[in-house]
Amino acid sequence: MEFIKINTIFHHMLRKIDSIIKLAWHDKTSFEKIKRLFGVSEKEVIKIMRKNLKPNSFKNWRKRVSGRKSKHEKKSELLDKLNYFD
Repeated sequence: MEFIKINTIFHHMLRKIDSIIKLAWHDKTSFEKIKRLFGVSEKEVIKIMRKNLKPNSFKNWRKRVSGRKSKHEKKSELLDKLNYFD
């Protein structure tokens, strides 16, 4: 009985990590949204990505998201307001 419970918890954790990776990989999903959905900070998302991606995939992801305004809601909202007047 105990094994089934542990196995179920482990499976749930893997599904949660998989969902976090999918959201983090998507350019339009902000770190704040991931925090709201899963309670995981930006630093923790980076650790999850580093641990679960191949080294080259992680480096490519970090290059893509570093400084990207859409990964931070406040920066993204400001950018949207500025583009509104274009």
